[in-house]
Amino acid sequence: MTLKSTLLLAALLIAAPLASAHEYEAGDLHIDHPWSREMPPSAPTAAAYFVVHNKGDSADRLLSVDTPVASKAELHEHVHQDGLMKMQQVQTVEVPANGEVSFAPMAYHVMLFGLKQQLRDGERFPLTLHFEKAGAVQVDVAVQKDEPTEHKH
Repeated sequence: MTLKSTLLLAALLIAAPLASAHEYEAGDLHIDHPWSREMPPSAPTAAAYFVVHNKGDSADRLLSVDTPVASKAELHEHVHQDGLMKMQQVQTVEVPANGEVSFAPMAYHVMLFGLKQQLRDGERFPLTLHFEKAGAVQVDVAVQKDEPTEHKH
């Protein structure tokens, strides 16, 4: 094997786990592409998004979230109220049996308060999702400048 082909093989072996590292399994739950938008340096908050698919025959609930990059993480949703869009905290999020819940801009999302550092494009940070049945699932959230094109509605 030449040095060039050895390096190419090494690069492919390193890249392969990274490509699949954006999907997570926990029991009947499958979590897709956790991401967060890069915020201006002065922003004290950020939001994290992902999709939870439940492949099982019974519902589960997301009870809480936490991350070392923020002093507090909360579950939130956007709701229409009196003709206005309003963001409010929710205590839990139901993941229906054989269904899915989308955490996306203008929908459910995780709010991160008291960021300990600016989250920059290309970085990743850990986020732990605590489910009633599936337990704790740690995911890596990819920080990016724009919303992923495959998740735009």
